[in-house]
Amino acid sequence: MKLKHEVKHFNKLSNNEFHDLIALRIQIFIIEQDCPYQEVDGKDKVAFHLFFKNDENEMIATTRILPQGISYNEVSIGRVVVHEKYRGTGLGHQLMADSMAFVERQFGKVPVRLSAQKHLEHYYGNHGFKSTGKEYLEDGIPHVEMLFTH
Repeated sequence: MKLKHEVKHFNKLSNNEFHDLIALRIQIFIIEQDCPYQEVDGKDKVAFHLFFKNDENEMIATTRILPQGISYNEVSIGRVVVHEKYRGTGLGHQLMADSMAFVERQFGKVPVRLSAQKHLEHYYGNHGFKSTGKEYLEDGIPHVEMLFTH
């Protein structure tokens, strides 16, 4: 299996790429997790989108990387999803490693903040994120705010 990895700013995404990454996020966050919320929030327009496609050119994983001052004072990574068929393959870890490498190339060695579903705290911890202690419910799902510092 050969995966194609790209990072593009919103302005460089094709219509098909944006459609496919939004469709994947809706499939996971809204349908699979049974969580109706406003997925298209306007932040995509200022974001970098890192994504993987499979041999059939299907979108199978993505993250959204936001500059400082959009969601938090720090750069942030969010909308982290891996298609159900590809979970447990290591793709999620590759997705985060590539996202963090992109942040360093684009923004330098800066702090990175994210909002993690509580059950994924260990996953993000494997990538150097530490809980800030702020826990909350977001769309009925327990979340924890996490911060990466160098």
